[in-house]
Amino acid sequence: MYRRLRARHLTVVFGAATLVLVLTVCTVNAAPASPPASAAERYGWGEPLPEWSDEFDYGSAAEPAVPDRDKWRLAGSAPGACWPGHGDNGRRCDVNTRVVGGILRMTGEANGDTGWLASPYGQRYGRWEARVRSRATAPDNGRQYHPLLILWPDSGQHPQDGEYDYLENGAPGEKCAEAFLHYPHAEDVPVQQEFARKCGVDLSRWHNVAIEWTPDHLRGFLDGEEWFRFSGGANADRDCLQCAPAMHQTIQLDNFHGEDLQSAVYEVDWARVYTLPDDESAR
Repeated sequence: MYRRLRARHLTVVFGAATLVLVLTVCTVNAAPASPPASAAERYGWGEPLPEWSDEFDYGSAAEPAVPDRDKWRLAGSAPGACWPGHGDNGRRCDVNTRVVGGILRMTGEANGDTGWLASPYGQRYGRWEARVRSRATAPDNGRQYHPLLILWPDSGQHPQDGEYDYLENGAPGEKCAEAFLHYPHAEDVPVQQEFARKCGVDLSRWHNVAIEWTPDHLRGFLDGEEWFRFSGGANADRDCLQCAPAMHQTIQLDNFHGEDLQSAVYEVDWARVYTLPDDESAR
C-alpha cells in the first residue's frame, strides 16, 4: 500500500483577524491487486497441451476473429448458422462466439441468441483450467443467461455417461461460484449429482477455474485454491462419480428462458488442458 499526502488550506475569520489553517489529508490507496493464482502453477501441472489449449491471442476489436477451427467446434452446421439452444430455448449461433482483442467473447442477446464452443479433443482423466469472467449488459429482468464450463462426454450419451459442470451459475457476474457434477449411470437408475458452492467470489472479475479428474476423485479449484473434492465407489452405474468415459471441454452461455432475456457477455482469457502423469492415470 502507499499513501498520498495532500495539503488543504482553511481560512477562518475572527472579526478583523484572519487565521489560516493548513490541513494535511492522508489518502490511502491499495496497491494494484496481483493476478489470481492458477492451479496449474500452484500444483505443478506442467505445460498445457498446445493443440488442445488456446490463449486466444488473436482477433481485434476492429476485426473479431473466429475461434481457431483446429481447436474448437462452433454452433451451427456452417459459418453464420445457428442450432436450437439449450432445451430448445433460443438459438446457439456461430456469430455469437468471437475472439476480440485477445479475449474470447460469447454474447447472449435479448432475443435468446447466444454462443457455444466445444473442443474436439477428449480424454479420460486430466486437468482443465480457464480464466473467465461474465457480466450482464442490460437491466435485470429476472431472465438471465447461465455461464458454464463443462466437461461433456465424447460419446454424446447424456445423461448416461455423466457431465461435469465445474462452473455453472444462474446469472452472469454472481457473487458465488457453483458446480454440478453428474454421475454416470445406467438408463434405469435415477440421475444423481453432487453440488458445490463458494461465495465471496465476484464472477464479473477474472478468476481461474479448474478441475482435476483422476481415477480417484474430482477436484475443483478457484484461483489455485481447492473448493470441492468428490469421489465415489466402484459401481459405475450408481455411485462412482469419477467413472465417466472420455470427456471434452465445452464453454457455454446457456439460455434457460426462451426469449426476452437480460443480455450478457461471457469472456475467456485462456483455456488450457493438461494430461495426468501416467502413474495417476493408470490407477
